[in-house]
Amino acid sequence: MLSGTCEDGARFTVSRVPCTVNRHIIHFHIPSFPIAVARVCSPRLRGRPVVVAQAHSERGLVISVSGEAKKEGVFKGMALSTAMKLCPGMAVLAPDPALTKRASRAIEDVVRRYSPLFEPAGPGHIYIDITGTERLWGRPRDTGRRLGREIKSRLCLAGTAGVAINKMVSSIASRITPWLDVLDVDHGREYSFIAPLKVGVVPGIGGLRQKALLEELNIIRVRDLARLDVGRLRLIFGSHAPVIHQRAMGIDPTPVYPRTKQPMVVEEITLSEDENDDKRLLGVIYGLVERCSQRLRGNGLVPGKAGLFMRYSDHMERKRQIRLTNFSTIDFDLYGPLEQLFLNLCDRRVKVRFIRVWFLDFTYPSKQLSLFHTPSPLSEKNSAVIKALDRIREKHGQGAIKSGRTI
Repeated sequence: MLSGTCEDGARFTVSRVPCTVNRHIIHFHIPSFPIAVARVCSPRLRGRPVVVAQAHSERGLVISVSGEAKKEGVFKGMALSTAMKLCPGMAVLAPDPALTKRASRAIEDVVRRYSPLFEPAGPGHIYIDITGTERLWGRPRDTGRRLGREIKSRLCLAGTAGVAINKMVSSIASRITPWLDVLDVDHGREYSFIAPLKVGVVPGIGGLRQKALLEELNIIRVRDLARLDVGRLRLIFGSHAPVIHQRAMGIDPTPVYPRTKQPMVVEEITLSEDENDDKRLLGVIYGLVERCSQRLRGNGLVPGKAGLFMRYSDHMERKRQIRLTNFSTIDFDLYGPLEQLFLNLCDRRVKVRFIRVWFLDFTYPSKQLSLFHTPSPLSEKNSAVIKALDRIREKHGQGAIKSGRTI
C-alpha cells in the first residue's frame, strides 16, 4: 500500500487492481535542466535565484526557473521585467542550446548502459523501457535509484525517477515527488495514484482547459475527470476527448520510441518563448528546413520522406510523416509539403514549445540528364540562388544571411 501527500496537500492512497501488462518504464526528470547544467559549469550560481531568459528582448519571458526564484514568486512564462521586480538579485542566463544538447547526450550515454530502448523527451526528460532487465539490474525501483546515483556522480546532475507501467504515469510520478529520488507505482495502481491529483497533471490539459473544466463542469481532480463520459468531455476537448478520458484512467499505451537507426537529417529547436502564431511558427519551420536542405545538398542526398514533430506547452505532442513527390533539395520545394503538414497538424490553440523537422529515405541524384528534359528558367534561377546562399553561409556562418520568412 502506497500513501502520501501531494504538493497541493491532497492525500493519495494506492490500492491494487488486476493488470496483465508487465512493462516497466522509468521517467528520469532533472528539474530546471538548463539551470542545473549551468550550475555544473559555474558553481557560483548554486543557491542563488536563477532564471533563463532572453535578457535583451523587450518581450522576453522566463524560460526556466530555479527553486530559489520560485520561492520569490517567479514562474515560467512570466515577463522578465516583472520577475526582476520580484527578485532584484536574480541571475539571468541567456539560453545555451549547445550546452543543453551536450548535457542531454551525456545523460543518454549513461542511460544506454541500462537499456537500449530509451526516448529523450526534451531537455531534462528521458523515458527508459527496462522491461525484462530484472535479472541484470534487479527491481525496477532499484534500477531507477541506481540510474539517478550514477548520473549524479558522473555528471553532477540531480534528478528524480518515476517508475510505472506506462510513460504518462512514470512522468507524473517523477514530477510530484521532489522529496524522493524514486517513486515506483506498482502495476494496477495507476488510477488510484493519479486520481487525487489536480487535472493539470494529465498531458493535454493546460491552464486554459483547467479553467474551462472548473468553470463549466466543476472539475478539479483527476478522479472527477475520469467520472465523466466521453460525450461530455467532447464539449471541451473535441476529437481528443477519448484520449483524455483514457489518460484520466491512468492508461497510456504509447511505446517508448528509440532513436531511429535509419539515416536521417534532423533539425530541432526549443522556442525561447512559447508561440501559437501560425506565421511565426511557419517561419521557424522554414529556418529548420533551410538548415536541413543545406546538409542534404552538402552530402548529395535527395529525401523521399519528411516529418514534423511538435510539443505544446501543455506537453501534448503531434507527429506526422509524409512522402515527398517532388524529389529535390531546394529549400522552397522541401518547405511546401511541411507547410501543409503543419496546417493539418496544428489544430490546437495551445502554444507550441518545441519543433523538430526531419528528412529520410534518401536517394542519390542522378548525374545523367534526360534527353528531353529542359530545366525551366525559374528552376535554374532558384538553384542559382540556393547555391549562392550556401557559399555565403559556408564562408561567413549560418546567420550571415537569412530568409525574410524566418525573421
